Amino acid sequence: MAYQPIENYGVIGDLNTVALVGLNGSIDFMCFPDFDSPTIFASLLDEHKGGSFSIQPTENNVKHRQLYLPDTNVLLTRFLSDRGIGEVTDFMPVEELYQGKELIRRVTCVHGDLDFRMHCGPRFNYARSTHVTEQLNTNEIIFLSEGPDSTLIRLKSTVPMHIENGDAIATFCLKTGEKADFVIEFIDHTTPPAIDMEEFVTQRLYDNINYWKDWVAQSSYKGRWLEVVNRSALVLKLLTSHKYGSIVAAPTFGLPEEIGGVRNWDYRYTWIRDASFTVYALLRLGHTKEAKAFVDWVDRQCDDVGSAGYLRLMYSLDGKKDLQEIELNHLEGYLGSRPVRIGNGAYDQIQLDIYGELLDSIYLYDKYVDRISFDLWNDLRQQVEWVCDNWHREDEGIWEVRGGKKHFLYSRMMCWVAIDRAMKIAANHSYPLPPRWQEERDKIFFSIHNDFWDERLQSFVQYKGADTVDASVLLMPIIRFIGPKDPRWLSTLKRIEEELVSDALVFRYRIDEAFDGLTGGEGTFSMCTFWYVECLAKSGQVDKARLYFEKMLGYANHLGLYAEQLGLKGEHLGNFPQAFTHLGLISAALSINDMLNEEPNKRNF
Repeated sequence: MAYQPIENYGVIGDLNTVALVGLNGSIDFMCFPDFDSPTIFASLLDEHKGGSFSIQPTENNVKHRQLYLPDTNVLLTRFLSDRGIGEVTDFMPVEELYQGKELIRRVTCVHGDLDFRMHCGPRFNYARSTHVTEQLNTNEIIFLSEGPDSTLIRLKSTVPMHIENGDAIATFCLKTGEKADFVIEFIDHTTPPAIDMEEFVTQRLYDNINYWKDWVAQSSYKGRWLEVVNRSALVLKLLTSHKYGSIVAAPTFGLPEEIGGVRNWDYRYTWIRDASFTVYALLRLGHTKEAKAFVDWVDRQCDDVGSAGYLRLMYSLDGKKDLQEIELNHLEGYLGSRPVRIGNGAYDQIQLDIYGELLDSIYLYDKYVDRISFDLWNDLRQQVEWVCDNWHREDEGIWEVRGGKKHFLYSRMMCWVAIDRAMKIAANHSYPLPPRWQEERDKIFFSIHNDFWDERLQSFVQYKGADTVDASVLLMPIIRFIGPKDPRWLSTLKRIEEELVSDALVFRYRIDEAFDGLTGGEGTFSMCTFWYVECLAKSGQVDKARLYFEKMLGYANHLGLYAEQLGLKGEHLGNFPQAFTHLGLISAALSINDMLNEEPNKRNF
């Protein structure tokens, strides 16, 4: 098979992991059973070695369409041909309803007569482990990976299957109204319970549809772009771990920021920054359950919160912090983009901004959902004390640069946020407030205005001594550090437009190998566009914000999903789908909607 564009994929999941389903009916990426488990399908990263699970009509000249059932994460891949119409319904029963870890594929002939071929070829442990395949009967095949961390999965079907070269194969014909079902399940036993497959799949399908529709119905948002906002919320929900309450930045690894380039990272972890902003977006929509689960994860799973200064920028789903970066040199990478990396070497970087993002999300949770415990407050208080002592340090910053530490504006600003939000939490609870907190907060405020303002450029700059701007500065009015119509901010916004903005597309900063510590380039950052249009709206340029926002919606894929970046031809680049982009979309949509309704202070977020 040839590589499909990244934007050709839809995503399904069970709140523990996801699968990427291509327009051609092939599942080309899936970590199983959890987000950070090794892959069983990874042909997206190596078309020959990675493994895939495809279901396709056998004839040529087939048109492909793909859609979600409205307000669900149930995906339909449709095949249109002269002989008839067929479709594959893909979904994973959510963990909240069922304990089993399953992937379900229902093939239906809508009209005519169609011949299909199913090919299931798992490749375990990132395609590093061999496996044995055993046929239990004509409708059941098991795959067992070999090695110390063996994995056992079972494929069941309602049509006969056979084994070829260790893979499961089925060819079958369906007439109008006929169905064929396939179920992959993660098991620790080899004797399945006796079930009626068709009844089993039908009930799981209806339950899944109702679950997602009920979840979307809980949203408090009824404004413009409702369908787009709901789709982004459904993506964010898919990226949350039901087991732990943590939230992954993206469910994939190794997808390139530049085709053929080296910026290929693993995003299957919980970034404090990304997760905190996700909580903010979900809270604005009224989804408080996910916010509570994340705060509980911070309180119980992430032991570092109780150790001042040791908060890491990212963790595994269960709160572990050793995310050693490894290169999978046996994989060729997407379209030859190597190296393919698992783990993330940035996990032990110092990034001062994470304290602000964490405290901001907990402040909002404490104010709008439920009051935090005194024990959690004591842990947070220690972190704020550390920020008071260390806000002036250099760090690697929000973009995790590998070219050396600097005094970044964004990091310093988020230290201000950390202290400011902690003071607000203390006031809400009438907790004792150390006098030095306000002193240090005010020092940071004046440091930003004095040390990061360039009089010649009439702009706040990327880091102390820089003569360039950075798209992260767009968050200054969004997190309420500066007024959105303050003259200093408006001139900074103008400078950002001159240096980083091309129509509705925004680069995060000027690429510089010495600054990055990496070669190659990258695309525009979609989340930065959504920050930009939100800033436009807040500054009073609502019509322009609306225009650029709606133009940016046109860069989503056919299902409304976004990868991290966009290339020069509008192709999606980087890991997919990315939480940060979708939460940025939600925040921008709600802000622009409020401005158009003349409700700029709605919810007071």
